[in-house]
Amino acid sequence: MKRVAELADSGPEELLQVDTFFNCPVGRLKLRTGGGGEGELIFYQRANQAGPKESVYERIPISNPDNLRRTLSLAYGERGCVRKRRILFLIGRTRVHLDTVDQLGNFLELETVLAEGETAAKGMAEAGKLMKELGICDDQLIEGAYFDLLENKLHHQPPDENGRI
Repeated sequence: MKRVAELADSGPEELLQVDTFFNCPVGRLKLRTGGGGEGELIFYQRANQAGPKESVYERIPISNPDNLRRTLSLAYGERGCVRKRRILFLIGRTRVHLDTVDQLGNFLELETVLAEGETAAKGMAEAGKLMKELGICDDQLIEGAYFDLLENKLHHQPPDENGRI
């Protein structure tokens, strides 16, 4: 965190987030809630590969996330939840997330926001440069999203003494 803070233009900002994922035939659909009683519906598509990757997404602010969660659960079915504490910094136009994810541990995530018409390659090069400045090596990168890691962990975890996973 020290190196991130040294490079940061702004932050840290602490965010407590709960992402509820819903069944979706294409991409991912999640409802994010945090403090304040509001939330956002996020649809996104990105490759499950290690390293910088393009993410195409839509975000919609939601004033009543509990009602929307119930409706989406009835319509599509819930896949599960990811709970995390996020410390957010901004380095240039890259959002740096220092995440503590329940049941998974600590992660660092970079999100470089591209300008309209800008190529994904330019954003990936920018993220790659920042990775070097932060001392992040390719062998430290993971594939997939937190939800994938959590789902994989839960499906490979032996049941406890009461038979629960």
